[in-house]
Amino acid sequence: MEQEQTYEKVIIVGIEKQNEEDTFRYSFDELEQLVENAGGKVVARLSQKRERIDHKTVIGKGKVNELKHLTDELEAQTIVFNQELSPSHVRNIQEEVDAKVIDRIQVILDIFALRAQSKEGRLQVELAQLAYILPRLAGQGENMSRLGAGIGTRGPGETKLETDRRHIQRQMTEIRKELKKIAAHRERSREQRKNSNVFQIGLIGYTNAGKSTLLNQLTQAETYEKDQLFATLDPLTRKSELPSGMQITLTDTVGFIQELPTQLIEAFKSTLEESKQVDMLLHVVDASAENIIAHEETVMELLDELGMNLIPMLTVYNKKDLLESPAQTTLFPNCTISARDPEDVEILRHAIEKEIKKQMVHYQLSIPSERGDWLVELRQNTLLERQLFDEENQIYAVEGYAKKGSRWVQD
Repeated sequence: MEQEQTYEKVIIVGIEKQNEEDTFRYSFDELEQLVENAGGKVVARLSQKRERIDHKTVIGKGKVNELKHLTDELEAQTIVFNQELSPSHVRNIQEEVDAKVIDRIQVILDIFALRAQSKEGRLQVELAQLAYILPRLAGQGENMSRLGAGIGTRGPGETKLETDRRHIQRQMTEIRKELKKIAAHRERSREQRKNSNVFQIGLIGYTNAGKSTLLNQLTQAETYEKDQLFATLDPLTRKSELPSGMQITLTDTVGFIQELPTQLIEAFKSTLEESKQVDMLLHVVDASAENIIAHEETVMELLDELGMNLIPMLTVYNKKDLLESPAQTTLFPNCTISARDPEDVEILRHAIEKEIKKQMVHYQLSIPSERGDWLVELRQNTLLERQLFDEENQIYAVEGYAKKGSRWVQD
Protein backbone atom coordinates (compact mmCIF):
# COMPACT_ATOMS: atom_id res chain seq x y z
CA MET A 1 0.00 0.00 0.00
CA GLU A 2 2.86 2.37 0.74
CA GLN A 3 4.01 2.29 -2.86
CA GLU A 4 0.63 3.68 -3.92
CA GLN A 5 1.43 6.93 -2.14
CA THR A 6 4.60 7.46 -4.16
CA TYR A 7 2.62 7.81 -7.39
CA GLU A 8 1.93 11.20 -8.88
CA LYS A 9 -1.84 11.64 -9.30
CA VAL A 10 -2.54 12.46 -12.93
CA ILE A 11 -5.59 13.48 -14.97
CA ILE A 12 -5.26 12.85 -18.69
CA VAL A 13 -7.10 15.10 -21.14
CA GLY A 14 -7.74 14.62 -24.86
CA ILE A 15 -9.67 15.87 -27.86
CA GLU A 16 -11.49 13.41 -30.12
CA LYS A 17 -11.85 14.84 -33.61
CA GLN A 18 -14.60 13.86 -36.04
CA ASN A 19 -14.42 10.28 -37.44
CA GLU A 20 -11.38 9.45 -35.32
CA GLU A 21 -13.03 7.48 -32.52
CA ASP A 22 -10.88 4.32 -32.76
CA THR A 23 -7.62 6.22 -33.29
CA PHE A 24 -8.40 8.52 -30.36
CA ARG A 25 -9.35 5.71 -28.01
CA TYR A 26 -6.13 3.84 -28.73
CA SER A 27 -4.00 6.99 -28.44
CA PHE A 28 -5.70 7.90 -25.15
CA ASP A 29 -5.12 4.39 -23.74
CA GLU A 30 -1.50 4.65 -24.84
CA LEU A 31 -1.19 8.01 -23.04
CA GLU A 32 -2.37 6.34 -19.82
CA GLN A 33 0.27 3.65 -20.30
CA LEU A 34 2.92 6.33 -20.90
CA VAL A 35 1.94 8.13 -17.68
CA GLU A 36 2.18 4.87 -15.71
CA ASN A 37 5.58 4.14 -17.26
CA ALA A 38 6.71 7.59 -16.09
CA GLY A 39 5.68 6.79 -12.51
CA GLY A 40 2.24 8.41 -12.43
CA LYS A 41 -1.21 7.06 -11.67
CA VAL A 42 -4.13 8.16 -13.83
CA VAL A 43 -6.96 9.06 -11.46
CA ALA A 44 -9.30 10.46 -14.14
CA ARG A 45 -9.71 10.71 -17.92
CA LEU A 46 -11.36 13.77 -19.42
CA SER A 47 -12.15 13.79 -23.14
CA GLN A 48 -14.17 15.95 -25.46
CA LYS A 49 -15.45 15.66 -29.03
CA ARG A 50 -14.54 18.78 -31.01
CA GLU A 51 -14.04 19.58 -34.69
CA ARG A 52 -10.97 21.65 -33.81
CA ILE A 53 -9.09 22.47 -30.63
CA ASP A 54 -9.93 25.67 -28.75
CA HIS A 55 -7.19 28.20 -29.51
CA LYS A 56 -7.10 29.44 -25.91
CA THR A 57 -7.36 26.32 -23.74
CA VAL A 58 -7.56 23.37 -26.19
CA ILE A 59 -10.77 22.07 -24.53
CA GLY A 60 -12.84 25.25 -24.12
CA LYS A 61 -14.05 27.21 -21.11
CA GLY A 62 -16.72 24.72 -19.90
CA LYS A 63 -14.35 21.75 -19.94
CA VAL A 64 -11.60 23.76 -18.23
CA ASN A 65 -14.08 24.47 -15.43
CA GLU A 66 -14.86 20.75 -15.23
CA LEU A 67 -11.13 20.01 -15.15
CA LYS A 68 -10.64 22.52 -12.34
CA HIS A 69 -13.29 20.84 -10.14
CA LEU A 70 -11.97 17.38 -10.97
CA THR A 71 -8.41 18.43 -10.04
CA ASP A 72 -9.52 19.87 -6.69
CA GLU A 73 -11.76 16.89 -5.88
CA LEU A 74 -9.12 14.22 -6.69
CA GLU A 75 -6.16 16.28 -5.45
CA ALA A 76 -4.37 15.66 -8.75
CA GLN A 77 -0.87 17.08 -9.02
CA THR A 78 -0.48 16.84 -12.79
CA ILE A 79 -2.63 17.33 -15.90
CA VAL A 80 -1.37 15.64 -19.07
CA PHE A 81 -2.84 16.63 -22.46
CA ASN A 82 -2.78 14.19 -25.36
CA GLN A 83 -2.31 17.12 -27.75
CA GLU A 84 0.89 19.18 -27.93
CA LEU A 85 0.42 22.37 -25.90
CA SER A 86 1.68 25.82 -26.88
CA PRO A 87 3.05 28.17 -24.17
CA SER A 88 -0.18 30.22 -24.32
CA HIS A 89 -2.31 27.07 -23.87
CA VAL A 90 -0.35 26.18 -20.74
CA ARG A 91 -0.60 29.75 -19.43
CA ASN A 92 -4.36 29.96 -19.98
CA ILE A 93 -5.09 26.55 -18.44
CA GLN A 94 -2.75 27.31 -15.55
CA GLU A 95 -4.76 30.43 -14.66
CA GLU A 96 -7.73 28.17 -13.88
CA VAL A 97 -6.24 24.89 -12.68
CA ASP A 98 -4.09 24.42 -9.58
CA ALA A 99 -1.77 21.69 -10.94
CA LYS A 100 1.22 21.18 -13.20
CA VAL A 101 0.16 21.19 -16.88
CA ILE A 102 2.21 19.21 -19.41
CA ASP A 103 1.60 17.31 -22.66
CA ARG A 104 2.20 13.86 -24.17
CA ILE A 105 5.57 14.88 -25.60
CA GLN A 106 6.92 15.87 -22.18
CA VAL A 107 5.87 12.49 -20.76
CA ILE A 108 7.68 10.65 -23.59
CA LEU A 109 10.79 12.77 -23.05
CA ASP A 110 10.52 12.02 -19.35
CA ILE A 111 10.46 8.25 -19.90
CA PHE A 112 13.49 8.55 -22.15
CA ALA A 113 15.29 10.45 -19.36
CA LEU A 114 14.43 7.67 -16.90
CA ARG A 115 15.58 4.84 -19.19
CA ALA A 116 18.73 6.19 -20.86
CA GLN A 117 21.75 4.27 -19.54
CA SER A 118 24.70 5.30 -21.69
CA LYS A 119 26.36 8.70 -21.73
CA GLU A 120 25.19 9.16 -25.33
CA GLY A 121 21.61 8.23 -24.46
CA ARG A 122 21.49 10.69 -21.56
CA LEU A 123 22.98 13.48 -23.68
CA GLN A 124 20.49 12.85 -26.48
CA VAL A 125 17.55 12.97 -24.09
CA GLU A 126 18.82 16.17 -22.50
CA LEU A 127 19.24 17.75 -25.93
CA ALA A 128 15.68 16.80 -26.88
CA GLN A 129 14.30 18.19 -23.61
CA LEU A 130 16.18 21.46 -23.93
CA ALA A 131 15.02 21.79 -27.56
CA TYR A 132 11.44 21.37 -26.33
CA ILE A 133 11.82 23.81 -23.43
CA LEU A 134 13.62 26.60 -25.32
CA PRO A 135 10.67 28.02 -27.31
CA ARG A 136 8.44 27.60 -24.23
CA LEU A 137 10.48 29.67 -21.79
CA ALA A 138 8.59 32.92 -22.36
CA GLY A 139 5.33 33.30 -20.52
CA GLN A 140 5.36 30.03 -18.60
CA GLY A 141 4.57 31.92 -15.43
CA GLU A 142 3.10 29.81 -12.64
CA ASN A 143 3.66 26.54 -14.47
CA MET A 144 7.44 27.03 -14.57
CA SER A 145 7.64 27.07 -10.80
CA ARG A 146 5.64 23.83 -10.69
CA LEU A 147 8.04 22.06 -13.06
CA GLY A 148 10.54 21.45 -10.28
CA ALA A 149 9.80 17.77 -9.80
CA GLY A 150 7.91 14.74 -11.05
CA ILE A 151 6.71 13.72 -14.50
CA GLY A 152 7.89 15.92 -17.35
CA THR A 153 10.91 17.34 -15.53
CA ARG A 154 13.53 14.59 -15.30
CA GLY A 155 16.72 15.27 -17.17
CA PRO A 156 17.63 18.96 -17.24
CA GLY A 157 16.32 19.49 -13.69
CA GLU A 158 14.91 22.50 -11.93
CA THR A 159 17.94 24.81 -12.15
CA LYS A 160 18.26 24.41 -15.93
CA LEU A 161 14.54 24.88 -16.46
CA GLU A 162 14.66 28.23 -14.70
CA THR A 163 17.76 29.48 -16.43
CA ASP A 164 17.86 31.92 -19.36
CA ARG A 165 17.67 31.25 -23.06
CA ARG A 166 21.34 31.90 -23.78
CA HIS A 167 22.47 29.43 -21.14
CA ILE A 168 20.22 26.74 -22.65
CA GLN A 169 21.55 27.47 -26.14
CA ARG A 170 25.13 27.18 -24.83
CA GLN A 171 24.20 23.93 -23.13
CA MET A 172 22.74 22.56 -26.38
CA THR A 173 25.90 23.53 -28.32
CA GLU A 174 28.08 21.68 -25.77
CA ILE A 175 25.88 18.57 -25.93
CA ARG A 176 26.01 18.57 -29.75
CA LYS A 177 29.84 18.71 -29.60
CA GLU A 178 29.92 15.77 -27.18
CA LEU A 179 27.52 13.78 -29.36
CA LYS A 180 29.69 14.44 -32.44
CA LYS A 181 32.69 12.91 -30.65
CA ILE A 182 30.66 9.84 -29.64
CA ALA A 183 29.22 9.57 -33.18
CA ALA A 184 32.75 9.62 -34.65
CA HIS A 185 33.78 6.74 -32.37
CA ARG A 186 30.62 4.84 -33.33
CA GLU A 187 31.38 5.44 -37.02
CA ARG A 188 34.85 3.90 -36.59
CA SER A 189 33.32 0.80 -34.95
CA ARG A 190 30.78 0.58 -37.79
CA GLU A 191 33.54 0.82 -40.43
CA GLN A 192 35.43 -2.02 -38.75
CA ARG A 193 32.31 -4.22 -38.86
CA LYS A 194 31.70 -3.22 -42.49
CA ASN A 195 35.26 -4.05 -43.51
CA SER A 196 35.02 -7.44 -41.83
CA ASN A 197 32.28 -8.43 -44.32
CA VAL A 198 29.93 -9.35 -41.46
CA PHE A 199 26.27 -9.20 -42.46
CA GLN A 200 24.56 -6.56 -40.28
CA ILE A 201 20.89 -6.62 -39.25
CA GLY A 202 18.98 -3.87 -37.42
CA LEU A 203 16.01 -4.60 -35.14
CA ILE A 204 13.29 -1.98 -35.45
CA GLY A 205 9.64 -1.76 -34.47
CA TYR A 206 6.96 -0.07 -32.42
CA THR A 207 7.82 0.24 -28.75
CA ASN A 208 7.06 -2.86 -26.68
CA ALA A 209 6.88 -5.14 -29.76
CA GLY A 210 9.41 -7.54 -28.22
CA LYS A 211 12.67 -6.50 -29.90
CA SER A 212 14.85 -6.95 -26.79
CA THR A 213 13.31 -10.37 -26.05
CA LEU A 214 14.06 -11.43 -29.63
CA LEU A 215 17.62 -10.09 -29.44
CA ASN A 216 18.16 -12.10 -26.27
CA GLN A 217 16.83 -15.28 -27.90
CA LEU A 218 18.94 -14.85 -31.04
CA THR A 219 22.17 -13.80 -29.31
CA GLN A 220 21.95 -14.76 -25.60
CA ALA A 221 22.66 -11.08 -24.91
CA GLU A 222 20.76 -10.67 -21.62
CA THR A 223 19.52 -7.18 -22.45
CA TYR A 224 16.88 -5.44 -20.39
CA GLU A 225 13.45 -6.69 -21.41
CA LYS A 226 10.16 -5.79 -19.84
CA ASP A 227 6.53 -5.33 -20.87
CA GLN A 228 6.73 -1.55 -20.89
CA LEU A 229 7.16 1.30 -23.35
CA PHE A 230 10.72 2.28 -24.31
CA ALA A 231 12.41 -0.51 -22.33
CA THR A 232 15.42 -0.11 -24.65
CA LEU A 233 16.98 3.26 -25.44
CA ASP A 234 20.64 2.66 -26.02
CA PRO A 235 21.67 0.77 -29.17
CA LEU A 236 23.19 -2.63 -28.52
CA THR A 237 25.00 -4.74 -31.13
CA ARG A 238 25.54 -8.47 -30.60
CA LYS A 239 26.72 -11.41 -32.70
CA SER A 240 24.46 -14.27 -33.71
CA GLU A 241 24.90 -17.49 -35.68
CA LEU A 242 22.57 -18.74 -38.42
CA PRO A 243 21.83 -22.47 -39.06
CA SER A 244 24.53 -22.60 -41.77
CA GLY A 245 27.15 -21.34 -39.30
CA MET A 246 27.25 -17.85 -40.83
CA GLN A 247 27.93 -15.09 -38.27
CA ILE A 248 25.78 -11.93 -38.33
CA THR A 249 25.40 -8.91 -36.07
CA LEU A 250 22.08 -7.72 -34.63
CA THR A 251 21.54 -4.17 -33.39
CA ASP A 252 18.59 -3.31 -31.12
CA THR A 253 17.17 0.22 -31.35
CA VAL A 254 14.77 2.51 -29.53
CA GLY A 255 11.11 1.70 -30.11
CA PHE A 256 9.04 3.93 -32.38
CA ILE A 257 5.74 5.43 -31.24
CA GLN A 258 2.90 7.45 -32.73
CA GLU A 259 3.58 11.18 -32.66
CA LEU A 260 7.21 10.64 -31.70
CA PRO A 261 8.45 14.14 -30.78
CA THR A 262 10.45 15.70 -33.62
CA GLN A 263 13.02 16.76 -31.02
CA LEU A 264 13.60 13.07 -30.28
CA ILE A 265 13.90 12.11 -33.93
CA GLU A 266 16.58 14.80 -34.27
CA ALA A 267 18.34 13.90 -31.02
CA PHE A 268 18.32 10.16 -31.71
CA LYS A 269 19.48 10.32 -35.32
CA SER A 270 22.97 9.21 -34.35
CA THR A 271 21.50 6.24 -32.46
CA LEU A 272 19.37 5.30 -35.45
CA GLU A 273 22.48 5.70 -37.66
CA GLU A 274 23.40 2.26 -36.29
CA SER A 275 20.45 0.81 -38.20
CA LYS A 276 20.85 3.10 -41.21
CA GLN A 277 24.03 1.32 -42.27
CA VAL A 278 22.74 -2.24 -41.89
CA ASP A 279 22.28 -4.76 -44.71
CA MET A 280 18.78 -5.75 -43.60
CA LEU A 281 16.08 -4.73 -41.12
CA LEU A 282 14.08 -7.05 -38.87
CA HIS A 283 10.80 -5.21 -38.30
CA VAL A 284 9.29 -6.66 -35.12
CA VAL A 285 5.50 -6.22 -34.83
CA ASP A 286 3.34 -7.09 -31.82
CA ALA A 287 0.82 -9.33 -33.60
CA SER A 288 -1.48 -9.17 -30.55
CA ALA A 289 -1.67 -5.35 -30.50
CA GLU A 290 -5.16 -3.95 -30.89
CA ASN A 291 -3.98 -1.19 -33.21
CA ILE A 292 -1.49 -3.25 -35.21
CA ILE A 293 -2.09 -1.41 -38.52
CA ALA A 294 -1.37 1.99 -36.89
CA HIS A 295 1.82 0.52 -35.37
CA GLU A 296 3.00 -0.67 -38.79
CA GLU A 297 2.13 2.66 -40.44
CA THR A 298 3.98 4.61 -37.73
CA VAL A 299 7.15 2.56 -38.23
CA MET A 300 6.99 2.71 -42.03
CA GLU A 301 6.44 6.49 -42.01
CA LEU A 302 9.39 7.02 -39.65
CA LEU A 303 11.62 4.77 -41.79
CA ASP A 304 10.67 6.92 -44.76
CA GLU A 305 11.47 10.09 -42.82
CA LEU A 306 14.84 8.69 -41.72
CA GLY A 307 15.79 7.61 -45.25
CA MET A 308 15.76 3.91 -44.29
CA ASN A 309 12.78 2.80 -46.41
CA LEU A 310 14.91 1.18 -49.14
CA ILE A 311 16.78 -1.20 -46.82
CA PRO A 312 15.62 -4.83 -47.36
CA MET A 313 13.27 -5.86 -44.56
CA LEU A 314 11.83 -9.01 -43.01
CA THR A 315 8.76 -8.39 -40.83
CA VAL A 316 8.52 -10.56 -37.71
CA TYR A 317 4.99 -10.86 -36.33
CA ASN A 318 5.74 -11.58 -32.68
CA LYS A 319 3.65 -12.74 -29.67
CA LYS A 320 1.65 -15.33 -31.62
CA ASP A 321 1.13 -17.11 -28.28
CA LEU A 322 -1.24 -14.26 -27.33
CA LEU A 323 -3.38 -14.67 -30.46
CA GLU A 324 -6.73 -16.46 -30.64
CA SER A 325 -6.73 -16.53 -34.46
CA PRO A 326 -4.00 -16.34 -37.15
CA ALA A 327 -1.94 -13.13 -37.24
CA GLN A 328 -3.17 -10.23 -39.35
CA THR A 329 -0.21 -9.90 -41.74
CA THR A 330 0.03 -7.02 -44.21
CA LEU A 331 3.80 -6.65 -44.73
CA PHE A 332 5.87 -9.11 -46.78
CA PRO A 333 8.13 -11.04 -46.58
CA ASN A 334 7.18 -12.05 -43.03
CA CYS A 335 7.45 -14.69 -40.35
CA THR A 336 4.99 -15.25 -37.45
CA ILE A 337 6.55 -16.40 -34.18
CA SER A 338 6.62 -16.17 -30.42
CA ALA A 339 10.06 -14.91 -29.37
CA ARG A 340 9.73 -17.03 -26.21
CA ASP A 341 9.38 -20.30 -28.17
CA PRO A 342 12.81 -21.81 -29.08
CA GLU A 343 11.29 -23.71 -32.06
CA ASP A 344 9.83 -20.47 -33.44
CA VAL A 345 13.17 -18.70 -33.00
CA GLU A 346 14.80 -21.48 -35.04
CA ILE A 347 12.16 -21.00 -37.78
CA LEU A 348 13.05 -17.29 -37.75
CA ARG A 349 16.78 -18.07 -38.11
CA HIS A 350 16.00 -20.02 -41.30
CA ALA A 351 13.74 -17.20 -42.56
CA ILE A 352 16.55 -14.68 -41.97
CA GLU A 353 18.95 -16.91 -43.87
CA LYS A 354 16.51 -17.17 -46.79
CA GLU A 355 16.18 -13.36 -47.00
CA ILE A 356 19.93 -12.81 -46.69
CA LYS A 357 20.51 -15.21 -49.59
CA LYS A 358 18.37 -12.98 -51.87
CA GLN A 359 20.85 -10.13 -51.36
CA MET A 360 23.97 -12.18 -51.89
CA VAL A 361 26.00 -13.26 -54.91
CA HIS A 362 26.59 -16.94 -55.76
CA TYR A 363 30.17 -18.24 -55.70
CA GLN A 364 32.01 -21.48 -56.60
CA LEU A 365 35.58 -21.81 -55.39
CA SER A 366 38.43 -24.31 -55.17
CA ILE A 367 40.25 -24.04 -51.83
CA PRO A 368 43.69 -25.70 -51.36
CA SER A 369 43.61 -28.28 -48.55
CA GLU A 370 46.23 -26.34 -46.54
CA ARG A 371 43.96 -23.24 -46.39
CA GLY A 372 41.68 -24.41 -43.61
CA ASP A 373 41.54 -20.78 -42.42
CA TRP A 374 39.75 -19.84 -45.66
CA LEU A 375 37.13 -22.52 -45.01
CA VAL A 376 36.55 -21.18 -41.49
CA GLU A 377 36.14 -17.65 -42.90
CA LEU A 378 33.73 -18.85 -45.60
CA ARG A 379 31.65 -20.72 -43.01
CA GLN A 380 31.43 -17.67 -40.74
CA ASN A 381 31.06 -14.80 -43.23
CA THR A 382 29.15 -16.40 -46.10
CA LEU A 383 26.26 -18.81 -46.60
CA LEU A 384 28.31 -21.93 -47.30
CA GLU A 385 25.98 -24.47 -48.94
CA ARG A 386 28.31 -27.18 -50.30
CA GLN A 387 31.79 -28.42 -49.38
CA LEU A 388 33.37 -31.45 -51.08
CA PHE A 389 36.97 -32.65 -50.76
CA ASP A 390 38.76 -33.71 -53.97
CA GLU A 391 41.44 -36.16 -52.76
CA GLU A 392 43.17 -36.44 -56.13
CA ASN A 393 43.79 -32.69 -56.40
CA GLN A 394 43.85 -32.03 -52.63
CA ILE A 395 41.30 -29.20 -52.89
CA TYR A 396 37.93 -28.36 -51.41
CA ALA A 397 35.20 -27.57 -53.93
CA VAL A 398 32.94 -25.06 -52.15
CA GLU A 399 29.75 -23.31 -53.19
CA GLY A 400 27.58 -20.71 -51.50
CA TYR A 401 26.52 -17.08 -51.34
CA ALA A 402 28.55 -14.05 -50.21
CA LYS A 403 27.96 -10.33 -49.70
CA LYS A 404 28.42 -8.11 -52.74
CA GLY A 405 31.91 -6.61 -52.57
CA SER A 406 33.22 -9.57 -50.59
CA ARG A 407 36.68 -10.88 -51.52
CA TRP A 408 35.07 -14.22 -52.37
CA VAL A 409 32.94 -12.71 -55.13
CA GLN A 410 34.23 -11.52 -58.49
CA ASP A 411 32.88 -8.07 -59.50
